[in-house]
Amino acid sequence: MGCLFGLFAAFFPRLAVLFIWLARPALFSAALSPLFAILGIIFLPFTTLFYVLLWNPATGIAGFDWLWLGLAFLIDLGGMASSAYANKDRARSAYSSYRGD
Repeated sequence: MGCLFGLFAAFFPRLAVLFIWLARPALFSAALSPLFAILGIIFLPFTTLFYVLLWNPATGIAGFDWLWLGLAFLIDLGGMASSAYANKDRARSAYSSYRGD
């Protein structure tokens, strides 16, 4: 079951975070406030997912957890950068039509 969730989370991180939030609301509310959870789902889904999965009520995030959290942050930044690069022509054409070229 864990392998299936991992495969699901790799392709649909926002749905995986939402699934954890619905399945284990106490775990989710202990790790994040509702405002940070919603912002995390929108902007940094992998980082939010890893944060909730790595959260320990006794110690919080400690040790190698920071390594995994940093890796998730880099994955999120890579996804944003690749989206921006893929849409650069669309943005350039919108800007030129706005200027009247």
